[in-house]
Amino acid sequence: LLRFAPARRLLSPIGVAGMGGLFVFGVLYLYLCVTYAIHQREYQYTLGGTRSTPETAAAAGFTEVKIATADGERLDGWWRPPPATERGVVLFLHGTPGTVPDQVWRLDQLKHSGLGILAIDWRGYGGSTGNPTELGLRADARAGFDFIRAAAPQSKIAVFGESLGTGPAVALARDRPVAGVLLNAPYASVRRLFELRGLPIPYRWLMKDPFDSEALIGGVTAPLLILHGTDDPAIPVGEAHRLYDAAHEPKMIFIADGAGHLDAWEGGGERLALEALARWTTPAELAR
Repeated sequence: LLRFAPARRLLSPIGVAGMGGLFVFGVLYLYLCVTYAIHQREYQYTLGGTRSTPETAAAAGFTEVKIATADGERLDGWWRPPPATERGVVLFLHGTPGTVPDQVWRLDQLKHSGLGILAIDWRGYGGSTGNPTELGLRADARAGFDFIRAAAPQSKIAVFGESLGTGPAVALARDRPVAGVLLNAPYASVRRLFELRGLPIPYRWLMKDPFDSEALIGGVTAPLLILHGTDDPAIPVGEAHRLYDAAHEPKMIFIADGAGHLDAWEGGGERLALEALARWTTPAELAR
């Protein structure tokens, strides 16, 4: 008997086109992942910006200082000592983009607290040396705290972080004995912000600097005040609620209806913030 080999099934034009489309999609997706992995810190941080000078600092009522970090970087800082030895100091950690000279308006508002102030520029921002990373920014915050402790050893120190600066502020509260933590427009996790609003790629595996404040804040024992606006286009107000829920008492959250990014301060949070900073940093013997 004759035996015939079974006929081979040929792919239809539609099947070939489908497989080709999947291949192209896979290549493009891989390209997106690799591009993000290589350039992610360019998307996360805004380097450069207005550089500090002694003249601009003096015009704002501050003294320009240079602060050395534990890993060898030098940070620009603006220092305003407390008006009396028993008064506290606020360490101000700004967001991105921007540098300390761009924060004069906020620093002027902080002066109403009657406390000393140190504002620092992150590594890679303004005239500060180095390149920003999550661990680097945490080291910068510790360097700022240590500078204050050396310059005003009798003062209690509160930390005030805005936007990007809220993550290092939370980490600092675990690393150093801060008197209180003030957060304006905080995120619970930068990685989740990218997952919510970025391209659909696996940030969990790719992101080097996730800034998971939600995971860290449970180890903070200092009092906490969170400010946020309901209409923040950069960081959803739900992030503030997540962070608040993960924190220990004593804690307080103020939500400004209709306020945008960082605008909860002007939307009613300023009084609460200044009162909290003064209360946290008042020596026990004077608070009685």
